[in-house]
Amino acid sequence: MSVLVVVECAEGEVKKSSLEVATYGAQVAAMLGTTATAIAVGEATEANLAKLGEQGIAKVLYDAEPRLKDFVNNAYTKLIATAAEQEGAQVLVLANSNIGASVGSRLSVRLKASLATNVVELPKTDGGQFVVKRGAFSGKAFSDVVLSGDRKIIAVKKNSLEAKHDAGKTAEVVAFAAQLADADFADAPKQVVMQEQTGGVLLPEAELVVSGGRGMKGPENWHLIEELAQALHAGTACSKPVSDVDWRPHHEHVGQTGITISPNLYIACGISGAIQHLAGVNSSKVIVVINKDPEAPFFKAADYGIVGDVFDVLPKLTAAVKELN
Repeated sequence: MSVLVVVECAEGEVKKSSLEVATYGAQVAAMLGTTATAIAVGEATEANLAKLGEQGIAKVLYDAEPRLKDFVNNAYTKLIATAAEQEGAQVLVLANSNIGASVGSRLSVRLKASLATNVVELPKTDGGQFVVKRGAFSGKAFSDVVLSGDRKIIAVKKNSLEAKHDAGKTAEVVAFAAQLADADFADAPKQVVMQEQTGGVLLPEAELVVSGGRGMKGPENWHLIEELAQALHAGTACSKPVSDVDWRPHHEHVGQTGITISPNLYIACGISGAIQHLAGVNSSKVIVVINKDPEAPFFKAADYGIVGDVFDVLPKLTAAVKELN
């Protein structure tokens, strides 16, 4: 089985989640006795694509069509499907991201492939079956899924494995033309509103996240969240009620109706821990809760908890981090 990895890029850089996916795809290829090829989507530079060799990718296909800089569902689907057919790929690996979720199901139909999302481990191929483990019920359970058929699509959950970095290895970057027509870009957004994130680290890519809720009492106190995040080189987030009242931009809202994240560390400050919020963060490897209410539901899900006023705790915590740094 040949393996094709979908690599997402932005502003010339390969996204962290795609470095993880590239590592995953290369390991799957090694299991199957073949090599892994990548198809790059978004804006990329040849130098950064070549660095995917550090993750075990042998070859990278890149279509320089300018309209592919921004995500367009139909165009991305055709691009990836064309690459899969050209390479004879029987296993496709992509990130369980907004892009992966959008094109994964379309690719499944177009390529007549079985699809598993939210995958957290490498597949098992014992007994001639192809079995993957995936998270279910907002991370509360796991299920083993048998992928049948000639083609299989795996959408890997972010932060499920560490990206490999084999310094010095490079991948061959090959020009690729999917022969996209104007009709393939028909679903492109007519107007794009850009909203810059202020935390310095893109939230979906962040390994560390500091988040605030209504316990912060107002946007004028958000500097306490940002100062700790800056000291930790972390992303910033918030609960839904905070974004609803415009204390923070909506792209920072994590939860069931916002962004789902799975960082190595999630620090929740003044957040009670409603089930809708937990659904978006309970895959975090370590959860730290700071709340003055000892009965706050979030403490039941926390690995570590501090019962105290965030206005007292956060400055001390930030000072301690700076001292360690």
